[in-house]
Amino acid sequence: MVRRLRPVLLLVLSMIMALPAAAAAEEKTKGAPASSQDGAVKLAPSARSAILMDADSGTIIFEKNSHDRLPPASITKIMTMLLVMEALDEGRIKLTDKVTTSEYAASMGGSQIFLEAGEEMTVEDLLKGVAIASGNDASVALAEKIAGTEQEFVRLMNEKAQQLGLKNTHFVNVNGLPAENHYTSAYDIAVMSRELLKHTEITKYTGLYQDYLRKDTDRPFWLVNTNKLVRFYAGADGLKTGYTSEAKFCLSATAKRDNFRVIAVVMGEPDTKTRNAEVAQMFDYAFAMYTNVPIYKEGDTIGTVRIAKGEVPRLELKARHPYSVLMKKGANMKDIRHELRLDEPVKAPVKAGQKIGKVIVYQGANVLAEFDVEAPENVGRANWWTLFKRTCAELFA
Repeated sequence: MVRRLRPVLLLVLSMIMALPAAAAAEEKTKGAPASSQDGAVKLAPSARSAILMDADSGTIIFEKNSHDRLPPASITKIMTMLLVMEALDEGRIKLTDKVTTSEYAASMGGSQIFLEAGEEMTVEDLLKGVAIASGNDASVALAEKIAGTEQEFVRLMNEKAQQLGLKNTHFVNVNGLPAENHYTSAYDIAVMSRELLKHTEITKYTGLYQDYLRKDTDRPFWLVNTNKLVRFYAGADGLKTGYTSEAKFCLSATAKRDNFRVIAVVMGEPDTKTRNAEVAQMFDYAFAMYTNVPIYKEGDTIGTVRIAKGEVPRLELKARHPYSVLMKKGANMKDIRHELRLDEPVKAPVKAGQKIGKVIVYQGANVLAEFDVEAPENVGRANWWTLFKRTCAELFA
């Protein structure tokens, strides 16, 4: 009888001894991203679609159904804000410009800053209303200021989407209210977000947790950011939340630590708590596993380009945003070099933002990344007298 019981006793003792080790293993992996059998990290398990991207290089760190066409809800406003920032850069509008609210803009439902028809507000305050409070009314008011009508602004949004090479995006309105044939994808949102972040001043608004509108009036309006990560996650400073019953809970978020900025997009999350937790875990993974190697800082001189028959013969090229390459921590970072390859001669006229070359980053013979180089300003075609004087100067030089 004792002999029969001995194997059972040994089995029980071995199970008891294994319990502490199992508990320790569970504690060790608690909160860590799950991995598949092939070692690939599994992030955003509750999201219908997701992507994690390095903001500087556009390198994808993780993706899940990232090209699926889905309703974006208020993440639509990333493209709206991008066109607003471009209009500001080009001088077509100013932050101090007054915008008069139309009846149509004031009629928007959903998230709003409760604009009244005929009410005046500055472009900057309306931008705060979009970036912080996700104001549908503020989005339409800005669209009408820039393009005259929402429909014309939507046309510009779709045109910009084509310019950015977005294959799974089509807009019907400027704010993301439910509409047929209004869709985008996690990948396309990440590309839009990366483009918006090239306007580095945008995080001055998207990174604010709270502010006020109509501060010195009898009806002040308290803005509280719909993206709670800007308050609770170190380094988070944007970008845009979204929710409709169809889209569920969506978020395009960005965070920066040292010189390393990442973009995380999730779509179709079941609730805000899960959405925020999964995006925070995506950030944790990126900052724990990766770093970047700076190539140029914003404002650094990249080189000069010759402008054939231009009002000026040469343009100095400066980095409009940081250029860096993504590397895994602990990876070999030797022999990284870069070269500027320009499409010379560039013929006038030249438009600001026109692509005129590339910065190519190598490690040994391997290409790590390529970055477009854009003209920093407009250059008109020189008149014949200017060209004649320039030719004479070159002959006698």
